Amino acid sequence: MYSQVGKSWQSIFHEKAGDIAARAVELRGESAILRLERPSRIDRARALGYKAKEGVVVVRARVSRGGMRKQRPTSGRRPKHMGVLKIKSDVSSQSVAERRVEERYPNMKLLGSYPIWKDGRYAWYECVLIDPLHPAIVKDYNYRRALGAV
Repeated sequence: MYSQVGKSWQSIFHEKAGDIAARAVELRGESAILRLERPSRIDRARALGYKAKEGVVVVRARVSRGGMRKQRPTSGRRPKHMGVLKIKSDVSSQSVAERRVEERYPNMKLLGSYPIWKDGRYAWYECVLIDPLHPAIVKDYNYRRALGAV
């Protein structure tokens, strides 16, 4: 069943069709980091380790898209190679989203993330987090193994 869910999400994502295009308008109005009740893509969340139980959290993060810009020289001589355009960051926007979510939730451990949507200005990712000290997580063998405390 999850493979069918994944295929439908891929078709929606590539064709920019269906309900997600209308929901993108809502995404733009929400805050940059938002905790969710449940994941949008259940197949990807389950593959990363999501379970509908206490201690497991899904957070949506918004990251700006586009290349980095460097300020042009305003006074003095113009350098031969100014180095203003085509400056790229060494880290992907997905890793930037993961880092920002980890900074917002310092007591949680990140299991992984997956893309939700992107437009010309932003890219959205959902991150799956667990609370390693929550009793439900401590009792769960699979999460203990993921945390390295078997």
